[in-house]
Amino acid sequence: MAISKMLLKTWVSSFSKATRKRSPTWSSHFFSTSSSPTTAVAADIVADEDLLYPNATASPFTAEIPGLLQPRVVIYDGVCHLCHSGVKWVIKADKDRKIKFCCVQSDAAEPYLNVCGLSREDVLRRFLFVEGPYVYSQASTAALKVAYHLPFPYSAMSSLLIIPKPLRNAVYDYVAKNRYDWFGKDDECLVLKETEMLSRFVDKEELVDKLRSRQN
Repeated sequence: MAISKMLLKTWVSSFSKATRKRSPTWSSHFFSTSSSPTTAVAADIVADEDLLYPNATASPFTAEIPGLLQPRVVIYDGVCHLCHSGVKWVIKADKDRKIKFCCVQSDAAEPYLNVCGLSREDVLRRFLFVEGPYVYSQASTAALKVAYHLPFPYSAMSSLLIIPKPLRNAVYDYVAKNRYDWFGKDDECLVLKETEMLSRFVDKEELVDKLRSRQN
């Protein structure tokens, strides 16, 4: 009997440790297929993320979360050459294909913006990383949280979150303000010129339609 209790205690302890290592329950294939989560559930999600990311932002936006939104999506300026180069780098480093992308110019970006309570102008100024329902980040924090999901050694860059956010964002904003002058921009989303990347984009169908209409 004593041995059985000892084995049971060991199993429960192991299970608890394994559970703590798992990703939050929302980070499977979609956020929600019906109504938005309750306030309590949303609070739990934000609390869990804050343990990992002390600078995580919880959106006060309380509209219903659209179905089939995917977690870990980068919403970025698709016509910016610097932004496009950054996306290409992440795709190359992300061997586990955890991160997905969407051009802010696409209609497919709208539900993500609505969930976060942001406009396209907000994202053109500071790119957006949506990790899950009511959990998102922008600018330098978003970049470092993307790095967190990449394999080592790239994930080690997330340790730079220790640098005060105002200092990090001051550098980010300066580069972002001058990115078109320094690196240039295009008239349409640059991924249309590198279609092998489209499999990682949540707005793939919309971009493919643009390609077809352009060819016709």
